[in-house]
Amino acid sequence: MIKRIFDFIASFLGIIFLLPIFLPVIFLVWIQDFSNPFYVAKRVGMNKKPFNMIKIRSMTINADKSGVLSTSNDDKRITGVGKFIRKFKLDELSQLLNVISGQMSFVGPRPNVTEEVALYSSEELELLNVKPGITDFSSIIFSDEGSILEGSRNPDLDYNQLIRPGKSMLGIFYIKNMNFILDIKLIFLTLLSIINRKKTLLKLSKIIEYYNGNKELVDLAKRESNLVPMPPPGMNEIIKSR
Repeated sequence: MIKRIFDFIASFLGIIFLLPIFLPVIFLVWIQDFSNPFYVAKRVGMNKKPFNMIKIRSMTINADKSGVLSTSNDDKRITGVGKFIRKFKLDELSQLLNVISGQMSFVGPRPNVTEEVALYSSEELELLNVKPGITDFSSIIFSDEGSILEGSRNPDLDYNQLIRPGKSMLGIFYIKNMNFILDIKLIFLTLLSIINRKKTLLKLSKIIEYYNGNKELVDLAKRESNLVPMPPPGMNEIIKSR
């Protein structure tokens, strides 16, 4: 109940406070091609219930028709304005509307598309036991997802090999330890990461240590080593095709 009350009040105030940013960004997206500045993304929410996640459009019209689900920094579907708003995560701000409606929470595992959820292991399905969020551990640790996939010949496969395993592990870890204080810390660190990513990752690793996370998660939070292909939680083999 406390989480829901906080989500509603904070998202409502957030929309009012961020209007001076919202309006110019929406105008810039609209004026580049005179099309809808918003993009409605189909996602799977709590208890496998589908919902429409609202994003400020950073890609060309009908970009989703390509069949490619993962996005790298050099994806040709990203517009000129889109590169800017993706860099500062401004396309995610409109999800405050999803938080107000109760479909999402401020903090929780990031929602995924139906095609990816269909590939979840039994362990990963635990991610659907709570409301998806705007931010969480993985949102900060993998905020450079576009850079990780840059130059990839198969972004969806590389996502499933390099990002999905850690992202799912961190989401499951959050669910097991979720509490109001942790949520406040993650919101603060999300903002801090825009200013100082290295310092933020170090603080995240210490939080994971505090909640008795294993060495694999602590090291992942620091992001000091190159990502290598891994099997997702609950699976024994690395994803071979996508």
